[in-house]
Amino acid sequence: MYSVDTHDLIFPYLLRRVTEKAALASYNWIGRGNKEGGDKAAVDSMRKSLTEIKLNGTVVIGEGEKDQAPQLYNGEVFGDENAEDHLDIAVDPVEGTTYLAGGQTNAMAVIATAPRGTMFDPGPAFYMEKFAAPAETRGKIDMEWPTEKKLQTVATLIEKDLADLTVFVLDKPRHRSLIEEIHNAGARVTLYPAGDVAGALMAAIPDTEVDVLMGTGGTPEGIISACAIRAMGGEFLGRIDPQLATEIVSVRNVGLETDRWYDRDELISSNDVHFCATGNTSGLLFSGVKLTKHHLRTETLIVTGASKEKVSLTNWHNR
Repeated sequence: MYSVDTHDLIFPYLLRRVTEKAALASYNWIGRGNKEGGDKAAVDSMRKSLTEIKLNGTVVIGEGEKDQAPQLYNGEVFGDENAEDHLDIAVDPVEGTTYLAGGQTNAMAVIATAPRGTMFDPGPAFYMEKFAAPAETRGKIDMEWPTEKKLQTVATLIEKDLADLTVFVLDKPRHRSLIEEIHNAGARVTLYPAGDVAGALMAAIPDTEVDVLMGTGGTPEGIISACAIRAMGGEFLGRIDPQLATEIVSVRNVGLETDRWYDRDELISSNDVHFCATGNTSGLLFSGVKLTKHHLRTETLIVTGASKEKVSLTNWHNR
């Protein structure tokens, strides 16, 4: 077992073990049409790894409420909850379970940590409208503006022609009007069936094939994205956007606001964040798990808030 000091330079690399093992555990479920099997394998592996590294933390973003998820549920505590280095933890053992089952793009294993009490707890809010863009746009986009003005402002700030701007949008019926507005503004749209964590990070990283992320996706994925984007210095804004009648009632009952945009630093109120993701299936950020004669190869992204360091690692695991 490993003893964790969250300020130690080795800590992000211990998190790498967590996401790599989860991705490897779900590898045999890629394209099998069984999302529950792939998710369970990754959850079991991730929880075991977190226990092995003796992490002190509480799961703020997890697999659901305790009665829905026996492991990595919201509120599950690891280690000593009274320890000075107790953390808020966000996990998604398979971000994109349906797409892992279908062998589709952008599935990944993800973990993010932040000091205790600094990670926004969305409670029952399952959906969030999101906006992500590079650091140049930080604090300079008014979400009340029409789509065209937002995109023109981004284009000006990153010194790019609006016609060359590419916006990541999840390919969902709820985004038909948004897609039309982006096209009418003169920008490009890149549609993906899943993977808006990858889309948000690509939007925040300069000089990638994605300049902006817009649209509504999962709230847990939004909080996880905000962790990584704060660490990188990019822009992220989120608005609770319930889509189902039951969710609307639940959100209203706990007093969450749906008519305001939460700033990145409200969602994650500390720079001392760590983010780690390993690809399950190939996508925007990295290749998925690859099988060779002797090895299983993984690709992992590590982002550390205190240093603003981004590290991409390829690892070969003996079969």
